[in-house]
Order: sequence, then C-alpha cells, then structure tokens
Amino acid sequence: MPLCFNTAADYLEAAREMAVSGRSALARLLAEEAADRTSDPAEAARILREFPGPSKRQED
Repeated sequence: MPLCFNTAADYLEAAREMAVSGRSALARLLAEEAADRTSDPAEAARILREFPGPSKRQED
C-alpha cells in the first residue's frame, strides 16, 4: 500500500509509528511537519511536546 500524507493527522500517525519502531529522528521530522500543518498553535505545540528533541530539519 503506497504512503499518502495529506493531513496533519497523517503525518502524526506516521510519527507515532516511527517512534514505536525506534526511529526517533524520523518521528521528530514527521511531527514537525504535522505541527506545521496544524492551524492551532496550541495543538502544534502539543504535537512537538509529544516528540521532544531538537529540530532535525536542514533548511536551505
């Protein structure tokens, strides 16, 4: 089944799956994307608290 990420919930679900499988860096990246796609700042902050750690993003 192909992966399809359309919503913040899709990214958040994938982040949780990566966390369970021990892929914490990927989980954090997916959580950051979920937070970015969330319009409520409080919800975005809650998402990032669920996946603590420094940002793994590399911005150009």
